[in-house]
Amino acid sequence: MWSSFWGRTTMTDQAEALRSLMQLSTEIREPLQTRVVAVTSGKGGVGKSNFSLNFALSLQKLGKRVLVFDADMGMANIDVLMGTQAPYNLVHLLRREKAIWEIVHEGPLGLHFIAGGSGFKDLLHLSDRELDYFGDQINKLHGHYDLIVFDTGAGLSKETVRFISAAQETVVVTTPEPTAITDAYALIKMVRSMNHDVDFKLVVNRAADNREGRQTADKISMVARRFLSLDLPLLGIILDDANVPKAVKRQVPFTIAYPGGSAARAVEEIARAFISTPSAKKTGGIRGFLERMFRQR
Repeated sequence: MWSSFWGRTTMTDQAEALRSLMQLSTEIREPLQTRVVAVTSGKGGVGKSNFSLNFALSLQKLGKRVLVFDADMGMANIDVLMGTQAPYNLVHLLRREKAIWEIVHEGPLGLHFIAGGSGFKDLLHLSDRELDYFGDQINKLHGHYDLIVFDTGAGLSKETVRFISAAQETVVVTTPEPTAITDAYALIKMVRSMNHDVDFKLVVNRAADNREGRQTADKISMVARRFLSLDLPLLGIILDDANVPKAVKRQVPFTIAYPGGSAARAVEEIARAFISTPSAKKTGGIRGFLERMFRQR
């Protein structure tokens, strides 16, 4: 497991190394125009978090600097999926016990991540003073990453909607199951009903074949176009792959454990398609994301 690697060094050493890396990257590179992406689903159990992690790793393989922010309050498990230890998370930041770079951890392939926790509920009820502190800390991420991927909670919670509406774009993950299709559409409909201008993209996971994946996407897209006047582009289809649950048991991302598998190849194609079609919607990077998120308080 990746955790065995990190057991060779202390958490203090890791944090110091990470801070040094960030300082060096600031000195030798122009600030990046950070792209903020939310990954969500209408219901749990569709493979959203597994997709978020492997999508981020695939973007990293393409030369992008990526941070995964585990924003799933109910089922935060990004660190578990890659077998890493994350002793600090957002709660420690909100309590001012740790600074932002001390809660950023490093996983496989150098992927940076912030572990989830109950702190996101507190995040949405901060006082103005606390909000200023939080905003100042999160702003420090701006320019260090090409992409920040927020793995949001599944379903129609108020917190999830805030992340979706604040992000520059949102990837909706569904499966061909009727309940997953219905819930994915319900999520999109609710966000649209709140007059949020969101750039949605669709990923169909666990399809039996490409034909089933395309039919699933067409069902959602047709209804969204007819009743919401919304174009819902298909980002990609991931076929059902027995290697995925094997990788979960091993706590190694499937794009690393089984790079030749159909799921790994599909996610890598999705990553390439994603970076080749930049969003024309909201800009402003992480600063713009924060402004839009807390405007809804």
